[in-house]
Amino acid sequence: MATSTSPTKGTPGRPPTAVKFARRTSSGRIVSLSRDDDLDISSDYGSGAANDYINYTVLMPPTPDNQPMADASASSGSTEQSKRAGLNRRGGGEEEGGNSGVGGGEKTERRMSLMKSNNKSMLLRSQTGDFDHNRWLFESKGTYGIGNAFWSKDENTYDGHDGIDISMDDFIDKPWKPLTRKLKIPAAILSPYRLLVGVRMIALGLFLTWRVRNPNKEAMWLWGLSVVCEIWFAFSWLLDQLPKLNPINRSTDLAALHDKFELPSASNPLGRSDLPGMDVYVSTADPEKEPPLVTANTILSILAVDYPIEKLSCYISDDGGALLTFEAMAEAVNFAEVWVPFCRKHNIEPRNPDSYFSSKIDPTKNKKRPDFVKDRRWIKREYDEFKVRINGLPDSINKRCDSYNAREERKEKNVAREKNGGVLPDEPVKFTKATWMADGTHWPGAWHSPCADHSKGDHAGIIQVMSKVPDNDPVYGHLDEKVLDFTGVDIRIPMFAYVSREKRPGFDHNKKAGAMNALVRASAILSNGPFILNLDCDHYIYNSLALREGMCFMMDRGGDRICYIQFPQRFEGIDPSDRYANHNTVFFDGNMRALDGLQGPVYVGTGCLFRRFALYGFHPPRANEYSGIFGQNKNPAANIQLQSEEEEDSDTQPLTAAHPDLHLPKKFGNSTLFTESIPVAEYQGRPLADHKSVKNGRPPGALLIPRQPLDAPTVAEAVAVISSWYEDKTEWGERIGWIYGSVTEDVVTGYRMHNRGWRSVYCITKRDAFRGTAPINLTDRLHQVLRWATGSVEIFYSRNNALLASPRLKFLQRIAYLNVGIYPFTSIFLVVYCFLPALSLFSGHFIVEGLDPMFLLYLFIITVTLALLSLLEVKWSGIALEEWWRNEQFWVIGGSSAHLAAVIQGLLKVVAGIEISFTLTSKSSGEDENDIYADLYLVKWTSLFIMPLTILVVNIVALVIGFSRTVYSVIPQWNKLFGGAFFSFWVLAHLYPFAKGLMGRRGRVPTIVYVWSGLVAITVSLLWISINPPDSKSGSIQV
Repeated sequence: MATSTSPTKGTPGRPPTAVKFARRTSSGRIVSLSRDDDLDISSDYGSGAANDYINYTVLMPPTPDNQPMADASASSGSTEQSKRAGLNRRGGGEEEGGNSGVGGGEKTERRMSLMKSNNKSMLLRSQTGDFDHNRWLFESKGTYGIGNAFWSKDENTYDGHDGIDISMDDFIDKPWKPLTRKLKIPAAILSPYRLLVGVRMIALGLFLTWRVRNPNKEAMWLWGLSVVCEIWFAFSWLLDQLPKLNPINRSTDLAALHDKFELPSASNPLGRSDLPGMDVYVSTADPEKEPPLVTANTILSILAVDYPIEKLSCYISDDGGALLTFEAMAEAVNFAEVWVPFCRKHNIEPRNPDSYFSSKIDPTKNKKRPDFVKDRRWIKREYDEFKVRINGLPDSINKRCDSYNAREERKEKNVAREKNGGVLPDEPVKFTKATWMADGTHWPGAWHSPCADHSKGDHAGIIQVMSKVPDNDPVYGHLDEKVLDFTGVDIRIPMFAYVSREKRPGFDHNKKAGAMNALVRASAILSNGPFILNLDCDHYIYNSLALREGMCFMMDRGGDRICYIQFPQRFEGIDPSDRYANHNTVFFDGNMRALDGLQGPVYVGTGCLFRRFALYGFHPPRANEYSGIFGQNKNPAANIQLQSEEEEDSDTQPLTAAHPDLHLPKKFGNSTLFTESIPVAEYQGRPLADHKSVKNGRPPGALLIPRQPLDAPTVAEAVAVISSWYEDKTEWGERIGWIYGSVTEDVVTGYRMHNRGWRSVYCITKRDAFRGTAPINLTDRLHQVLRWATGSVEIFYSRNNALLASPRLKFLQRIAYLNVGIYPFTSIFLVVYCFLPALSLFSGHFIVEGLDPMFLLYLFIITVTLALLSLLEVKWSGIALEEWWRNEQFWVIGGSSAHLAAVIQGLLKVVAGIEISFTLTSKSSGEDENDIYADLYLVKWTSLFIMPLTILVVNIVALVIGFSRTVYSVIPQWNKLFGGAFFSFWVLAHLYPFAKGLMGRRGRVPTIVYVWSGLVAITVSLLWISINPPDSKSGSIQV
């Protein structure tokens, strides 16, 4: 604290002006710490004194090392020139300089700097008498530093102690910065949310107790069915609700990531990127259902991503072995040579050209380079030509093949003619129509006319590196480079490889999971990036910084325990009303965000950044085990040592052996190069050891060594590891890589990692990280849900059931995984419950004897708490109420159709061993430019429609019958009608999107819908008349 005093003249042994030390007591008084007691806080500078210089007092903390020396008056001499001094953190003032005393003067010099003054010191006081810091800094051009205020002698240096120049960098404190932060949900939202969950649990318990104790003796069958369904619904709600008790948000610091890994330092003098390598996988299988143009745009968005070019590698897995996909990727790499530098030059977002050029946002927004419009016009024309080439590839390949096959046929005929004495034999010449590449050679993959060694299930392995490993140093373009001016722009593109694994008859290739494991092995040989990002062919990178955002979590303190970073799935091309809940925001913004507060979100198949070492089946460096009924006891997990097969199979092992998922992987295959790459990937994936709290880290600068170019033996080894026989007698698919045995291999793979003690993180970025497409057609949507539900049923009946999880899985995380396997079975009770309103209206009875006040009270409490919970969930998750309602509607639609079919198919597979086959979900290619929502109105009949259509028709017929009976009865029982009608309308409201989907465009209902509706209505009516014939004794009409 600085206080002014009048200059004291004539004090022997002291300079004309002095620094006085004081401290503030707890009561607010200022106590002098100087030898003389003439401390004058009020000062008299306001009295108009002519002196331009004032003294000040520095308020020091009351610590022993800050006490002034007793002999403060021993200083001698005075300066002829006044100097200004900055105050320690708290303010400023003026000092008429002099040398400090012995001992104490040295401390004073260390704490303050002396500077020049001007004659405006008396004007630097504000009207209140306080020192005006802003005006003082402005008029004196002063600069505050860390701890002291400084006036620079020049721009970068200062006069230090003993004549040593000091740079401002010497005073800047650079603390260790975390790369991520955990943002908790406000207690004002979360506490009431948890309270309401408890209130609803109690209300459900009391309600079910009342229901059991008060049966409807007039209709015991109706009462029994309803009670069983309600108990299951309460159990299902608990499984879904309990994991939502601890939702959290997270944020990343990209600036801190750049400072740590890409700024020049002692270990990185050139400022090269010290970030670990990244391998990006894109999977495709059928170019007819997954258009090559969509896949090519995804590849282009990856090649243009904002990540160190020399550290990035991209792979596409073509599980169909199609020449069309191969040549489309070659065209994409060719176009990437101009598209990628264009994106870097003008900072384009998004970097998917189709999405960028179709965006309705002004493209010139925030663009300042004068050549942007010219460059954009040129690149747009290039992209249009690129699209035309991609669209023309099928015809081009067919013409080429016809030409080459005609030539080969002529050769075969000439050979046959020569063998037959110059006469063409009568029998037709046997000739196989091949598929030809552009260089005139046979395509080693699947041919258009399938034959041995050239079909989708029988072809050789293919690896083609289409873009070589980039140079370690930037390669800048020139003025005449590809017409555009790329001066000062890095024109390198990442490495890109086309991979199609070998397929042979007699081998189980394990669908997508097998293809992903082949990519894992091939990429380990070619690039061995310690981190892997997998994307579907229709999910492109919408945020070019997404990879850096994910890397913030992996490279942060404790990041070595993270197995994967799951990003939310966002979709384009969805109808504005989102009729079938395609956005699925309740799951991605609600459930997944809540799981992030436990052990982490589940893996959902795409948009996931993996740690390669975790995919190999190894354990995290540190893990915890949870014991007790609710997992309340937490203890560090012991490290499991690698055992030989003899030791593991020995009879001396205890009966209480470790959980199967806790065994370490051993059988990786016979590739030495692959085995040697495992410890390298583990080491390179460690976070930076730049702080004592970072465990299991690596030293800075360890990843600056440039990658070696690929040679022929390396590529040959990569081809060997994707052969169909490589996984024989190995643990691939059992403990290593993507796990086999389920249609939903993604959920099982993530579950196995969590079971070993790893944790995952949910990364929601401000700008969507990835975007993709989703089926908006009702039939396609139901088949997609059918696939997911069938996989869940398989999980429930397998060893991946969460009831059999290891002690390393948290209790609430176990509940979440248990819900994943159980939720399809809710469809059985849902279908029964949807028929109960109709049965109530048919029979004239209700699920209770009458509308009892206690029944209505419990129903009111349960409904209100559910509504309040939904509102609070909307608050902390950010979803809209309309999205929540769409999710509820589709839960009934999917539960009464796809989920029920999944349960039946799962039971058939378990009991009878009947395998389930699924077709690919069609990806929209955007060919219908007139109406992008044309698929929404397309009605494609499927057997999944039968059950929800039956529920719909039966409830409508029941409403008519129930209303007629009540109106024409002698003693109308309106309470029973209202009870049944209310629940019937509840069912119809949930099925409204389904009914709307059956209407097609402008009410064009397919004939089969009319047939089924009429058939169901007539059957139900006749059945009910035969069960309960009309009674005319009373002279009234009773239906």
